[in-house]
Amino acid sequence: MTVDTPKAPPSLKVAGKRLWTSVVALFDLGAQEAALLREACRTVDLLDDLEAILKRDGAVIDSPQGKKAHPAAVEARQQRIALARLVAALRLPDDSEASKRPTARGPRGVYAIKAER
Repeated sequence: MTVDTPKAPPSLKVAGKRLWTSVVALFDLGAQEAALLREACRTVDLLDDLEAILKRDGAVIDSPQGKKAHPAAVEARQQRIALARLVAALRLPDDSEASKRPTARGPRGVYAIKAER
């Protein structure tokens, strides 16, 4: 039985589509995993948008109280935390030696590597 590769959500931008494609090319995802991946991709796109704002405005802005961190820098920090949690929730295996050690929660389960077509 062949599982259809889920298509990337149309709202994704370049970085989000790249992440989506790289994951679905290797793994068959369930509905919950695809939802987590979709949110991770959206977060990657948002981080790119925030980075563009910071590149344009700088990381520090003037305010009536003096200099402070740009709100986009603060939001980017929060989005990086969210992205790390989304990626961790996906629990995708990697090839590093560290991934061969059991985690405190135990292994995620069996992944089916897609056969070449």
